[in-house]
Amino acid sequence: MIKRGKRIAAILTIIMLISILLTGCGGQKKAAVQQQTTPPAEKTITDHAGRSVTIPGKIEKVYFTSPAGMIMVYTLAPEKMAGISMKISEKEQKYLLPEVCKLPYIGGIQLNAKINNEELLKADPDVIFSVGPEALSEKEISTADKLQKQVNIPVIILDGNLESTEKTLAFLGEMLGVEDRAQKLIAYSKQTLKQVSELSKTIPEDKKVKVYYAEGPKGLATEPKSSSHALLFNMVNAQNVAEVAIKGTGGMSNVSLEQVLKWNPDVIFSWGTERGGAYDQILASPDWNKISAVKNKKVYEIPNAPFNWIDRPPSISRLLGLKWLGATLYPDVFKYDMIKEVKDFYKLFYHVELTDQDAKDLLKNSLQ
Repeated sequence: MIKRGKRIAAILTIIMLISILLTGCGGQKKAAVQQQTTPPAEKTITDHAGRSVTIPGKIEKVYFTSPAGMIMVYTLAPEKMAGISMKISEKEQKYLLPEVCKLPYIGGIQLNAKINNEELLKADPDVIFSVGPEALSEKEISTADKLQKQVNIPVIILDGNLESTEKTLAFLGEMLGVEDRAQKLIAYSKQTLKQVSELSKTIPEDKKVKVYYAEGPKGLATEPKSSSHALLFNMVNAQNVAEVAIKGTGGMSNVSLEQVLKWNPDVIFSWGTERGGAYDQILASPDWNKISAVKNKKVYEIPNAPFNWIDRPPSISRLLGLKWLGATLYPDVFKYDMIKEVKDFYKLFYHVELTDQDAKDLLKNSLQ
């Protein structure tokens, strides 16, 4: 009996030792996993301009140098915005998250705007994104480098070209830790750009609609075909009638009413009066009523809440703008239910649920 008792005790001792060893190994393995998932204090990335930028390992709060960048971050991670780079009107607030509307206005650096460095430092973002609609240039790199030295905050340049949306969303999604959300927006972007491209190619040359983009309070500023501000008209295969020299990256080439009369567009797209545009004036002025677009009541206000669908700022909202333009100019080709399209886009990109009436209000002066 004594020998048997000793054997049992020995067996129990061995079992305890194995248990301890296994627990220890498991603990070490768990610690190793935790160590691997803990972000580094800093890491170096390469931005879209080819610059090496050292950034914090974990990004909690960000800012941007332009409305285009602000809107891109808003669609992905509004909770990480440190401020806003464009002022939001009371009308526009209806289409945005309330907490974002309460953020401080800090400003931007594009088109001669200025950032309030004092407010920026107070907001204390981990990084700043520079997103512009123009091709990446030495000037943009120089401006980003200068800002980075001034405020001692990493500045990351991203490609704001509409056709680079997938690349930029993927980059931001990874940086902000919202890869799954980014993939949903990327899927929408890819589908929209592919669909619009395919449908546009079916429009014969002799069926192209002649359009005029009326900018400014008198409608006598515009964009030629070569301007980035007129990009969407090209993408839906409209015939931009403006034969005028491009006015730098800021655009808005001045023209005369006589020129517009001569071009005689089939359709006019204009900013709304609330936005400082000429929509009401074009419809009411006898000076414009000899133009085909006015006579045939084909003058449309560009939707602008919370952000413009076409331009100024030229943001990710242009994806919806492409569908709207196509449906307005070629309804037999672009067979979109625009009420549904507006509601779906605002839910996915702007984080707000619209009613049918909300969508109709946005499109009130914007569809035939």
